[in-house]
Amino acid sequence: MSVGQRKIAAVVQRVLWLIFFAQAVGGTFVDLPYNYWLGWLPALGAIAISVTMSRSARRRVESEAPVPVEIEPPVAGRWSALNSPADKVPSHGTHHLGQTYAIDITAEPEEGPARPVPVWFWPVARRGEAYPAFGAPLFAVADATVVHAEDGQRDHLSRSSLAGVLYFWLIEGVGRSLGGNRRVVGNHVILDLGEGTYAAYAHVRRGSLKVRAGDKVLAGQVLGECGNSGNSTEPHVHFQLMDGPDLDTARGVPFRWRGVGVPANGEVFTAGLDEKVV
Repeated sequence: MSVGQRKIAAVVQRVLWLIFFAQAVGGTFVDLPYNYWLGWLPALGAIAISVTMSRSARRRVESEAPVPVEIEPPVAGRWSALNSPADKVPSHGTHHLGQTYAIDITAEPEEGPARPVPVWFWPVARRGEAYPAFGAPLFAVADATVVHAEDGQRDHLSRSSLAGVLYFWLIEGVGRSLGGNRRVVGNHVILDLGEGTYAAYAHVRRGSLKVRAGDKVLAGQVLGECGNSGNSTEPHVHFQLMDGPDLDTARGVPFRWRGVGVPANGEVFTAGLDEKVV
């Protein structure tokens, strides 16, 4: 699919989901002037578009997988990987939003408070400050130009219990999806690394960005801080490379971090602290 076709498909898909949920809500108050089963057509159409786009992306990965781009790590210190492309592709179970080779990482410091583990019942949620990743600096992975930067969305409580996770998947996740891509990724920054490669950092801390669109940055320069905005269960860094700056149409590009590679799920790694630019 071309960039234009992917853009149109993404917009149509979002509109179909909005129609489906709007009539689902409206149907609880008034009798809709058509058969109940017809109300499912927008949802089926949206699902069909998703399947078609996913198959197109999968064929591309299988037939012409791009060469990994070597870059610097976006963090420093001791971290562990979650949802890594070293274990499966697409790493997050979807090619949507350029996430084919995306990775989540969370801080695992050797000293100080450890990362809280998920619980069944209590506490239902925790403040971001309870996690060592919250507020950790994010670094430019290469010399680049900032093409998008926003940090106005709030950092919410973690979804660290069974009740929190159920709320996240059944209510919050649906609402954020209907709100558009920026509500899913939360505060985020996108860098143009040149040669058709773009880096995206999601779930950035509110008010922490030190850069704005159009700024030139150097590898190792501080961009902002890790937060817990958007579709996130706990403070962590979501990082990915893409072939374009538009999350609706971008396709994922594989990466390798210098000195680290691509850490697998659960793998603890240490990124260098040298040559970081404040």
